[in-house]
Amino acid sequence: MTFSLGSIRRTLGFTAAQRGRDSFDTSAQHDGERFRNVAPRPVEGLGKMLSIMWNLLFRKPGGTVPAQPLPIASLSAAQIHAAPDRSLYRLGHSTMLLKLRGQLWLTDPVFGERASPFKRMGPKRFHAPPIALADLPALRGVILSHDHYDHLDRETVLALAATTQVFLTPLGVGDRLIEWGVDAAKVRQFDWWENIEIDGLSFTATPAQHFSGRSLFDGNSTLWASWVIVDDTLRVFFSGDTGYFDGFRTIGERLGPFDVTLLETGAYDAQWPYVHMQPEETVQAHVDLGGRWLVPVHNGTFDLAMHRWQEPYERAIGLAAVRGIPISTPRMGERLDLSAPHRGEKWWREVPESAPETPVLRRWLCPRQHGQASS
Repeated sequence: MTFSLGSIRRTLGFTAAQRGRDSFDTSAQHDGERFRNVAPRPVEGLGKMLSIMWNLLFRKPGGTVPAQPLPIASLSAAQIHAAPDRSLYRLGHSTMLLKLRGQLWLTDPVFGERASPFKRMGPKRFHAPPIALADLPALRGVILSHDHYDHLDRETVLALAATTQVFLTPLGVGDRLIEWGVDAAKVRQFDWWENIEIDGLSFTATPAQHFSGRSLFDGNSTLWASWVIVDDTLRVFFSGDTGYFDGFRTIGERLGPFDVTLLETGAYDAQWPYVHMQPEETVQAHVDLGGRWLVPVHNGTFDLAMHRWQEPYERAIGLAAVRGIPISTPRMGERLDLSAPHRGEKWWREVPESAPETPVLRRWLCPRQHGQASS
């Protein structure tokens, strides 16, 4: 197999990095070289990065992967068509299907088997998606928060491109889609606080505290964002990935309060406090936003941290109970009524407590592993 210079530059990230420098320096979030957070992210040296990788690969505790396939609710196209407006289905990790005004919107679509640039290596799904990608009805739009592999899957996007009318992305992420072959006429890119109205719905890209990149040299060449979705009296907040920051309070003051917050609660660790929230911070972010119902997401699909896979649910419901916050934990594929959410069952307790000890490299490399469903 031969590679052109252009394909090598794209694979390593040079093309995206150059485009980021050339195209987005008018954004307040861009410093002329890269996108940045409002509060500068602490510089982490090579030593800390290597330490994190060592811990992830060789010092994983038990229980980060379920011992058996998860109990999901299978979903069909007929069920989706018959569902009332303001229905939400969690399909896994941060992939949410919303039905609003008779049309379907999908956040951060990942239907692939692994959250990885490699087909046979990397974190593998705990469960198959509740509905196969080929069976998913046509979408009005896809909403993307950033370009990390567990939120943006190239093969999923390309499969959706023919039947999806519009892709809403932060700055630079849309250029990745166009580079992959998505029709540029379908792509809309947004800086923080920019808004679009589509068929009576309002979508606003809002701040987040995170980072971006898909290869060696394209770090922070695209923007990351949270999203506010408004359907008349219904207000929904989708966090994407983020650490805790003062921006939640600002978003709540400007665009809240929110009926439902879809907030990341998973893949956290004391080693990376700046870019993911501990459950205590998730609950505080919900309060800052003026949220009513909290739905913890970014959990239950991939092994991306050091905590037990059930821990985000247990900690979130305990903390919410102490503060009197209604929390909903639907199983994957279960319908949630955004106008009148239900609490859901503690379905994760149906799975045995811990998986057999297996080195993470073996889990990532083996084509089939106990406790992980194929997709």
